[in-house]
Amino acid sequence: MSIFRTEIWKTGVITAPIERIIEAGSIDPFPIHWLPLSGSFRSLSDPFGLWHKGDLYVLTTYYDYRTRKSVIKAFRLNGMFQVMEERIVLSEAWNLAYPTLIEEDGEIWMLPDPCGSGRLTLYRAIDFPWRWEAVPDFVFPSATINATPVKIDGQWWMFYTSADPATEALKLARSTHLAGPWGNIPVQRAKNDKNGSRMGGTPVVQDGAVVLPTRTGLNACGDCVRLISAPLPLSTTSSFDPGNELRAPTRCAPFAQGLHTLSAAGDVTFIDAKRIERNWLYRLIIGIKYKK
Repeated sequence: MSIFRTEIWKTGVITAPIERIIEAGSIDPFPIHWLPLSGSFRSLSDPFGLWHKGDLYVLTTYYDYRTRKSVIKAFRLNGMFQVMEERIVLSEAWNLAYPTLIEEDGEIWMLPDPCGSGRLTLYRAIDFPWRWEAVPDFVFPSATINATPVKIDGQWWMFYTSADPATEALKLARSTHLAGPWGNIPVQRAKNDKNGSRMGGTPVVQDGAVVLPTRTGLNACGDCVRLISAPLPLSTTSSFDPGNELRAPTRCAPFAQGLHTLSAAGDVTFIDAKRIERNWLYRLIIGIKYKK
């Protein structure tokens, strides 16, 4: 990433369910509460959360330009959306991002993006959200980017992008169980368009269709969320049509230069927004000081 153009993301909570935002086709009408960033040249992105035992929790990608390492960080919020507790909850030898959360069979699961390592791993919460263990039986047939599972009418579907840059397109797979087996499920392209080829949040079943938040742009950090949808029931040949594009409101400035996550948590919705840091000299000093 160029030192002349550093992307800094922060995470916000919208006090409206994701269905209302989809209906409005914009996030402009809704209040946003922002999580604080812990210092300069640090980012909080890819938020996914849920209510658990009366508290609101959110998991994010935490990236520090000093360490050049991305890990998963969890926050517990009170009723005023103030941070009551925060902690790094998952770190691996490889970078982690996009911590998709799933509730199923009385358990809470996380499926983070393995950032090019080729090791997609499903984790089960031992003590949500602070302790996780890998599920050894989970196997997916290919390396992925932003794999996002959803259960519709008793059937599991996985929306994902191939990790092979030459074949970047939104794809889907199918299974009867979250943990698989996925290996013998046919995988088809869902959309041949790099604008909308990567997932960017929670799939939503609404008005007889499934609506997917996707990321625009030719790189992982697109400038807005594009909603695409397909009628139900889904099949491996379903066709997705483009819908509204959601952008960061100007009132979020300086964090109004990008938006790439829209994820549901009951009566609230999580987003992230970007600003561009152009203090290249400070970035250079950081790079030299913390060079491995």
